[in-house]
Amino acid sequence: MILDRFSLEGYVAIVTGGGTGLGKAMCHALAEAGADIVVAARSSGPIHKTAEEVIKLGRRAMAVPTDVCESQQVNGLVERTINEFGKIDILINNAGIARGIEASPRDPVHKEMGPIWEITDAMWHQAIDVNLTSAFYCCRAVARHMIERGSGKIINMASVGGLRAVRNNFTYCSAKAGLIMFTKTLAVSWARNNIQVNCIAPGVFPGVEVLPSTIQQFARFMPMGRCGELREIGPLAVFLASQGSDYITGECFVVDGAGSIGYAPTGYAPILPIEIFSKE
Repeated sequence: MILDRFSLEGYVAIVTGGGTGLGKAMCHALAEAGADIVVAARSSGPIHKTAEEVIKLGRRAMAVPTDVCESQQVNGLVERTINEFGKIDILINNAGIARGIEASPRDPVHKEMGPIWEITDAMWHQAIDVNLTSAFYCCRAVARHMIERGSGKIINMASVGGLRAVRNNFTYCSAKAGLIMFTKTLAVSWARNNIQVNCIAPGVFPGVEVLPSTIQQFARFMPMGRCGELREIGPLAVFLASQGSDYITGECFVVDGAGSIGYAPTGYAPILPIEIFSKE
Protein backbone atom coordinates (compact mmCIF):
# COMPACT_ATOMS: atom_id res chain seq x y z
CA MET A 1 0.00 0.00 0.00
CA ILE A 2 1.10 3.54 -0.69
CA LEU A 3 1.01 4.51 3.00
CA ASP A 4 3.68 1.90 3.70
CA ARG A 5 6.14 4.18 1.88
CA PHE A 6 5.65 6.76 4.62
CA SER A 7 6.06 4.40 7.56
CA LEU A 8 9.12 4.88 9.76
CA GLU A 9 8.68 1.57 11.56
CA GLY A 10 12.10 0.32 12.65
CA TYR A 11 13.88 3.59 11.87
CA VAL A 12 16.15 5.39 14.35
CA ALA A 13 16.24 9.19 14.32
CA ILE A 14 18.43 11.79 16.02
CA VAL A 15 16.75 15.16 16.49
CA THR A 16 18.87 18.02 17.80
CA GLY A 17 17.08 20.85 19.55
CA GLY A 18 14.32 18.35 20.21
CA GLY A 19 13.23 19.55 23.62
CA THR A 20 10.98 22.40 22.55
CA GLY A 21 9.12 23.99 19.65
CA LEU A 22 9.52 22.59 16.15
CA GLY A 23 12.07 20.01 17.29
CA LYS A 24 9.69 18.54 19.84
CA ALA A 25 6.85 18.53 17.30
CA MET A 26 9.01 16.60 14.84
CA CYS A 27 10.00 14.08 17.53
CA HIS A 28 6.32 13.40 18.17
CA ALA A 29 5.53 13.10 14.45
CA LEU A 30 8.40 10.74 13.70
CA ALA A 31 7.49 8.60 16.70
CA GLU A 32 3.86 8.42 15.61
CA ALA A 33 5.11 7.24 12.21
CA GLY A 34 7.06 4.44 13.92
CA ALA A 35 10.58 5.77 14.56
CA ASP A 36 12.64 5.43 17.72
CA ILE A 37 13.99 8.82 18.78
CA VAL A 38 17.21 10.15 20.26
CA VAL A 39 16.62 13.68 21.53
CA ALA A 40 19.58 16.02 21.91
CA ALA A 41 20.02 19.55 23.21
CA ARG A 42 22.02 21.42 25.83
CA SER A 43 19.17 21.64 28.35
CA SER A 44 18.59 18.29 30.01
CA GLY A 45 15.06 18.83 31.35
CA PRO A 46 13.18 19.48 28.09
CA ILE A 47 14.79 16.62 26.16
CA HIS A 48 14.04 14.13 28.92
CA LYS A 49 10.43 15.27 28.86
CA THR A 50 10.26 14.81 25.09
CA ALA A 51 11.81 11.36 25.41
CA GLU A 52 9.20 10.40 28.01
CA GLU A 53 6.44 11.56 25.67
CA VAL A 54 7.88 9.48 22.83
CA ILE A 55 7.95 6.40 25.07
CA LYS A 56 4.29 6.98 25.89
CA LEU A 57 3.63 6.84 22.15
CA GLY A 58 5.02 3.32 22.17
CA ARG A 59 8.48 3.97 20.79
CA ARG A 60 11.95 3.73 22.27
CA ALA A 61 13.64 7.01 23.15
CA MET A 62 16.84 8.33 24.67
CA ALA A 63 17.70 11.84 25.81
CA VAL A 64 21.35 12.83 25.36
CA PRO A 65 22.39 16.26 26.70
CA THR A 66 24.62 17.62 23.95
CA ASP A 67 26.15 20.97 23.04
CA VAL A 68 26.12 20.63 19.27
CA CYS A 69 28.68 23.43 18.98
CA GLU A 70 31.24 21.04 20.52
CA SER A 71 32.35 18.44 17.98
CA GLN A 72 33.45 15.93 20.61
CA GLN A 73 30.01 16.01 22.23
CA VAL A 74 28.41 15.49 18.82
CA ASN A 75 30.69 12.51 18.18
CA GLY A 76 29.65 11.14 21.56
CA LEU A 77 25.97 11.58 20.68
CA VAL A 78 26.37 9.56 17.50
CA GLU A 79 28.43 6.89 19.24
CA ARG A 80 25.86 6.50 22.05
CA THR A 81 23.04 6.24 19.53
CA ILE A 82 24.75 3.49 17.56
CA ASN A 83 25.68 1.61 20.73
CA GLU A 84 22.12 1.80 22.06
CA PHE A 85 20.04 1.40 18.88
CA GLY A 86 22.52 -0.18 16.47
CA LYS A 87 22.11 2.34 13.66
CA ILE A 88 21.08 5.84 12.59
CA ASP A 89 18.58 6.18 9.75
CA ILE A 90 17.52 9.81 10.17
CA LEU A 91 19.31 12.95 11.33
CA ILE A 92 17.39 16.18 11.86
CA ASN A 93 19.61 19.18 12.50
CA ASN A 94 17.11 21.42 14.23
CA ALA A 95 19.29 23.14 16.86
CA GLY A 96 19.37 26.86 16.23
CA ILE A 97 19.31 30.32 17.69
CA ALA A 98 17.41 33.27 16.30
CA ARG A 99 19.55 36.02 17.75
CA GLY A 100 23.01 36.62 19.20
CA ILE A 101 23.85 36.20 22.86
CA GLU A 102 23.92 39.96 23.22
CA ALA A 103 20.40 40.87 22.13
CA SER A 104 19.84 44.48 21.25
CA PRO A 105 18.46 46.35 24.27
CA ARG A 106 16.07 48.15 21.94
CA ASP A 107 14.43 44.98 20.68
CA PRO A 108 15.29 41.81 22.61
CA VAL A 109 12.41 39.74 21.24
CA HIS A 110 12.08 40.48 17.53
CA LYS A 111 15.64 39.42 16.64
CA GLU A 112 16.54 42.97 15.63
CA MET A 113 20.33 43.13 15.60
CA GLY A 114 20.83 46.83 14.98
CA PRO A 115 23.60 48.37 12.86
CA ILE A 116 26.41 46.05 11.84
CA TRP A 117 28.88 47.88 14.06
CA GLU A 118 26.87 46.79 17.09
CA ILE A 119 27.39 43.11 16.29
CA THR A 120 30.19 41.73 18.43
CA ASP A 121 32.52 38.89 17.50
CA ALA A 122 30.71 36.71 20.05
CA MET A 123 27.30 37.40 18.50
CA TRP A 124 28.54 36.55 15.01
CA HIS A 125 30.38 33.38 16.00
CA GLN A 126 27.55 32.03 18.12
CA ALA A 127 24.99 32.49 15.35
CA ILE A 128 27.24 30.77 12.81
CA ASP A 129 28.24 28.01 15.23
CA VAL A 130 24.73 27.12 16.43
CA ASN A 131 22.92 27.48 13.11
CA LEU A 132 25.54 26.19 10.66
CA THR A 133 28.64 24.67 12.22
CA SER A 134 26.57 22.37 14.44
CA ALA A 135 24.95 20.84 11.35
CA PHE A 136 28.40 20.31 9.85
CA TYR A 137 29.54 18.53 13.01
CA CYS A 138 26.46 16.29 13.07
CA CYS A 139 26.61 15.41 9.37
CA ARG A 140 30.33 14.69 9.59
CA ALA A 141 29.74 12.44 12.59
CA VAL A 142 27.10 10.28 10.85
CA ALA A 143 28.67 10.35 7.38
CA ARG A 144 30.70 7.14 7.39
CA HIS A 145 27.98 5.21 9.20
CA MET A 146 25.33 6.17 6.64
CA ILE A 147 27.66 5.72 3.67
CA GLU A 148 28.74 2.26 4.83
CA ARG A 149 25.06 1.26 5.28
CA GLY A 150 24.15 2.75 1.89
CA SER A 151 21.18 4.73 3.18
CA GLY A 152 20.23 7.73 5.24
CA LYS A 153 17.94 10.73 5.52
CA ILE A 154 19.20 14.11 6.69
CA ILE A 155 16.92 17.09 7.26
CA ASN A 156 18.47 20.48 8.01
CA MET A 157 16.19 23.10 9.50
CA ALA A 158 16.85 26.34 7.65
CA SER A 159 14.56 29.38 7.58
CA VAL A 160 12.92 31.76 5.15
CA GLY A 161 15.53 34.11 6.59
CA GLY A 162 18.08 32.12 4.62
CA LEU A 163 16.20 32.84 1.39
CA ARG A 164 15.06 36.39 1.95
CA ALA A 165 17.04 39.14 3.65
CA VAL A 166 15.76 40.68 6.87
CA ARG A 167 16.97 44.17 7.68
CA ASN A 168 19.94 44.18 10.07
CA ASN A 169 19.61 40.44 10.76
CA PHE A 170 23.09 39.74 9.45
CA THR A 171 24.04 36.77 11.59
CA TYR A 172 20.91 34.63 11.40
CA CYS A 173 20.22 35.18 7.70
CA SER A 174 23.85 34.49 6.77
CA ALA A 175 23.97 31.29 8.82
CA LYS A 176 20.68 29.93 7.45
CA ALA A 177 21.66 30.77 3.86
CA GLY A 178 24.89 28.88 4.44
CA LEU A 179 22.92 25.93 5.79
CA ILE A 180 20.84 25.79 2.61
CA MET A 181 23.94 25.64 0.42
CA PHE A 182 25.56 23.13 2.78
CA THR A 183 22.47 20.97 2.27
CA LYS A 184 22.78 21.16 -1.50
CA THR A 185 26.50 20.33 -1.39
CA LEU A 186 25.87 17.30 0.81
CA ALA A 187 23.06 16.15 -1.48
CA VAL A 188 25.28 16.22 -4.56
CA SER A 189 28.19 14.62 -2.75
CA TRP A 190 26.20 11.74 -1.27
CA ALA A 191 23.57 11.18 -3.98
CA ARG A 192 25.14 7.92 -5.19
CA ASN A 193 25.38 6.65 -1.62
CA ASN A 194 21.58 6.61 -1.37
CA ILE A 195 21.60 9.39 1.23
CA GLN A 196 19.00 12.09 0.74
CA VAL A 197 19.71 15.51 2.25
CA ASN A 198 17.02 18.17 2.24
CA CYS A 199 16.12 21.20 4.28
CA ILE A 200 12.98 22.79 5.64
CA ALA A 201 12.65 26.57 5.76
CA PRO A 202 9.92 27.51 8.24
CA GLY A 203 8.34 30.92 8.40
CA VAL A 204 6.94 32.31 11.65
CA PHE A 205 6.01 29.60 14.14
CA PRO A 206 5.52 29.72 17.91
CA GLY A 207 8.79 29.32 19.73
CA VAL A 208 10.86 30.22 22.73
CA GLU A 209 11.73 33.64 21.35
CA VAL A 210 8.46 34.36 19.57
CA LEU A 211 5.79 35.83 21.83
CA PRO A 212 2.06 35.36 21.11
CA SER A 213 1.80 39.11 20.48
CA THR A 214 4.50 38.83 17.82
CA ILE A 215 2.65 35.94 16.16
CA GLN A 216 -0.49 38.08 16.05
CA GLN A 217 1.38 40.99 14.48
CA PHE A 218 2.91 38.83 11.74
CA ALA A 219 -0.38 37.03 11.09
CA ARG A 220 -1.92 40.22 9.74
CA PHE A 221 0.53 40.23 6.85
CA MET A 222 0.35 36.54 5.94
CA PRO A 223 -1.62 35.57 2.81
CA MET A 224 -3.26 32.76 4.82
CA GLY A 225 -4.15 35.19 7.58
CA ARG A 226 -2.21 33.28 10.24
CA CYS A 227 1.25 32.02 11.20
CA GLY A 228 2.30 28.41 11.35
CA GLU A 229 1.28 25.93 14.02
CA LEU A 230 3.73 23.43 15.48
CA ARG A 231 1.61 20.46 14.37
CA GLU A 232 2.11 21.51 10.74
CA ILE A 233 5.85 20.85 10.59
CA GLY A 234 5.75 17.14 11.52
CA PRO A 235 4.10 15.71 8.39
CA LEU A 236 6.75 17.23 6.13
CA ALA A 237 9.53 15.90 8.35
CA VAL A 238 7.98 12.43 8.20
CA PHE A 239 7.77 12.61 4.41
CA LEU A 240 11.41 13.68 4.03
CA ALA A 241 12.51 10.95 6.46
CA SER A 242 10.54 8.22 4.71
CA GLN A 243 10.90 6.14 1.55
CA GLY A 244 8.32 8.43 -0.02
CA SER A 245 11.08 10.99 -0.66
CA ASP A 246 13.76 8.60 -1.95
CA TYR A 247 14.17 10.51 -5.23
CA ILE A 248 14.18 13.96 -3.63
CA THR A 249 17.48 15.44 -2.49
CA GLY A 250 19.10 18.86 -2.24
CA GLU A 251 15.77 20.66 -2.00
CA CYS A 252 14.57 23.38 0.34
CA PHE A 253 10.92 23.13 1.37
CA VAL A 254 9.40 26.45 2.46
CA VAL A 255 6.66 26.20 5.09
CA ASP A 256 5.37 29.73 5.65
CA GLY A 257 1.81 30.02 4.39
CA ALA A 258 3.04 31.92 1.28
CA GLY A 259 4.51 34.64 3.51
CA SER A 260 7.82 34.83 1.67
CA ILE A 261 6.15 35.17 -1.74
CA GLY A 262 3.29 37.31 -0.51
CA TYR A 263 5.50 40.11 0.79
CA ALA A 264 5.17 39.50 4.51
CA PRO A 265 7.32 42.05 6.37
CA THR A 266 11.08 41.58 6.61
CA GLY A 267 11.91 44.73 8.53
CA TYR A 268 11.70 47.01 5.52
CA ALA A 269 8.76 48.88 4.06
CA PRO A 270 9.21 50.92 0.87
CA ILE A 271 8.27 54.58 0.91
CA LEU A 272 5.75 55.22 -1.86
CA PRO A 273 4.08 58.44 -2.93
CA ILE A 274 0.49 58.55 -1.77
CA GLU A 275 -0.65 59.26 -5.34
CA ILE A 276 -0.06 55.63 -6.19
CA PHE A 277 -2.98 54.66 -4.00
CA SER A 278 -5.38 57.36 -5.20
CA LYS A 279 -8.01 56.64 -7.80
CA GLU A 280 -7.66 58.03 -11.27
